[in-house]
Amino acid sequence: MLRPEHCLRLLPAATPAFVGASAPFSCPLPGGGAIRLRHPRARTPRLRGEPSSVMRASAGPDAVASAPEMPQREVVRALAEQAVARLGPRLLPSAVPDDVAEFRNGAGNAVGSLDVRRGAPGSSIDFMLQSSLHCKVPNGAIDITSILIFLNCMTDAPHFLLELIQGSPTSIVVVLDLLPRKDLAFHPDYLQKYYENSRMDEQRAKIDELPQVRPYRSPSLFVRCACSPTAVMVSIDCGQGGEGTLEEIVRGQLAMVAKEVLQFWLDCCADSTTKMDNTERDFLLKRDQIVRSKSIEVDLTANLPMMFDPDVSSRVISEIRKAFGVQEA
Repeated sequence: MLRPEHCLRLLPAATPAFVGASAPFSCPLPGGGAIRLRHPRARTPRLRGEPSSVMRASAGPDAVASAPEMPQREVVRALAEQAVARLGPRLLPSAVPDDVAEFRNGAGNAVGSLDVRRGAPGSSIDFMLQSSLHCKVPNGAIDITSILIFLNCMTDAPHFLLELIQGSPTSIVVVLDLLPRKDLAFHPDYLQKYYENSRMDEQRAKIDELPQVRPYRSPSLFVRCACSPTAVMVSIDCGQGGEGTLEEIVRGQLAMVAKEVLQFWLDCCADSTTKMDNTERDFLLKRDQIVRSKSIEVDLTANLPMMFDPDVSSRVISEIRKAFGVQEA
């Protein structure tokens, strides 16, 4: 669901627009330390299976064989492991086809990956989705990494979202939030339970207080109204020569805050059930469907085909629609 306008100018003429196409909005760790990350030069493992024929397709001189290892990928991978260890049998194995688990465009300058694990029957988990996209552009590359975990109508607790867009080696846009599923002004008890008592604002402040951080204001009013008032929505810009500083922030403060927000979500949201009458449940389902449908409309159907061949983008969008429970209009 992010649309960082500063990234649009970087795209080659063949891909005139790009709006977060990879992201569809687009065991508790011991101790209190930061998430332990692999060495930044370690090779990124595939989400599942062997490289598909799409990945093996020939490409031009600017082709990328796979998305490079980056600190934000390690953060998301560690969060996914944290969630899977806690949720365990409440998550079904991934059933994403190989040609969607990893995919590339015909020119070979853009690669993506998608992994979706649905919730087991009787679980409050609807699905957990991990996605990434790496696109080479004339002045560098754009990299998007995200994880979201959506709940079903057994509870009205918030969804979990982390989305990271890196448009240069020294800057990154971050959105970390517990996506509310109710109107917070109309439901002050919901606001207090999930955002005030949980001290989510303190987590946001840990990022906001960094000198390299500036507020990020999405150009999409839908995105801005869909997020909570405690959302981390920032641009981290470390300036010329600040690659090392950015890596330290991503591995340090950002990883720590994301871990703590996810831990709260696992403790207080993932296991919750909510007693609702039919009217309340119907309204919750309707609201969820609007958020999902709008995110697909904004992020995917309008933009993914600009970066990938029609057959590739169609397969990816189809799998995300399936996960979201949204039929094509």
